[in-house]
Amino acid sequence: MSGEWEQNDGPELAISVHPQLTSKRLGAQTWLARSEEFDRLVVAGSCELSDSITVPVRRVLAGTLFGSGQMENIARRAAACDAQVVFVDHPLTPVQQRNLEKAWDSKVVDRTGLILEIFAARARTREGALQVELASLNYQISRLVRSWTHLERQRGGFGFLGGPGERQIELDRRMIRNRIRQIEKDLQRVQRMRATQRAGRKRKDIPTVAFVGYTNAGKSTLFNRLTCADVYVADQLFATLDPTLRKLELEGGHALMLSDTVGFVQELPHELVDAFRATLEEVIEADLIVHVRDAADPQVIEQGKVVEATLREIGLDGDAMPPLIEVWNKIDLAPQVQSRIHPDINGSRVAVSAINGNGVDKLLILFRDWLESRMTEVVLRIPVADGKTLAWCYAHGRVVDQQSDKQGEQPSDADVMLLRVRLSCADVARVRKLLAA
Repeated sequence: MSGEWEQNDGPELAISVHPQLTSKRLGAQTWLARSEEFDRLVVAGSCELSDSITVPVRRVLAGTLFGSGQMENIARRAAACDAQVVFVDHPLTPVQQRNLEKAWDSKVVDRTGLILEIFAARARTREGALQVELASLNYQISRLVRSWTHLERQRGGFGFLGGPGERQIELDRRMIRNRIRQIEKDLQRVQRMRATQRAGRKRKDIPTVAFVGYTNAGKSTLFNRLTCADVYVADQLFATLDPTLRKLELEGGHALMLSDTVGFVQELPHELVDAFRATLEEVIEADLIVHVRDAADPQVIEQGKVVEATLREIGLDGDAMPPLIEVWNKIDLAPQVQSRIHPDINGSRVAVSAINGNGVDKLLILFRDWLESRMTEVVLRIPVADGKTLAWCYAHGRVVDQQSDKQGEQPSDADVMLLRVRLSCADVARVRKLLAA
């Protein structure tokens, strides 16, 4: 979303404004945590935060959000800091944004605009860049009145058509809509490609496990720990935007496809949820979801509710929700949490430290147990001489029992082995083909 505010050689001076709407009825601790998170977003947006202002708002004004006295106070503090940008921790309408810029004589960026700007700076792949651009264009198209200074200029008619022509704003909107359509076509191709890849994994019977969680909960660190991958990791919000898939080999010949996805945050802009639907389909189509939670964060419960609400927003609710494992990460920073984590009725919980690996073995056991719960127990009659099929069963399944079924007193090629084994449905079909060959 280039152009939302100008980029100079160094970080721009900024202040953050936190409207506390009394209608939301949130506790003081929740408001404080939200304010601190927003300030971290401002810093993540490569700005130098000079001041942070909390403003109670009893009644939202349609034109400015704030009252006149509050606006004057913010203007004085912005001027005292020589702030070039004022970030408002609340969605602003185009009218509110334009009026606040006039009143404060500074660029004004709301919560949605800030998150979009961070996403634009962090996207590393073409797919990620396309998704961010789509979200940004959908956000900007209603704000052209604020973005351009030449909107009243007329474009003259051409040839015999004559007429007053089009306003520049209409041309700009048409160009944006054309670009949106092109990006949507490109992302549809991405969706088809991902669908083909998922179909291939299903044919090979490789289940997909999607990592979800609040931003900066440690998903990528845990992902790297499990798969020895080199996904970008940083102690900052939205360090990961582009999805990454890696194969995880488990004991017993089992395999999983792990998917690392973008982190969620409070009031994630709907433009981003819509734009990242191609990426989030890896979550929607997953066979198992791993909800990574930051055990060291005081707001871990509230963050969990945000993740659950976002999953519902993308259609994962009720019967559509796959099995879920809760991973309480960062117990190296909160060791007291480990003793309170127990498996619950509807799923499983485990406490881990992705940094030092503590508890990761228990997570791998949960993966193995979940895989085996999807298996079918069958009894196979395998000729004793068929050592290849017998070894295959041991490598791909869990042998429960093995008994010899001799045809006579003397060993012969007709002797068979009765093998009780747990296999996936696809492997049952494969072993039957081996025996029939």
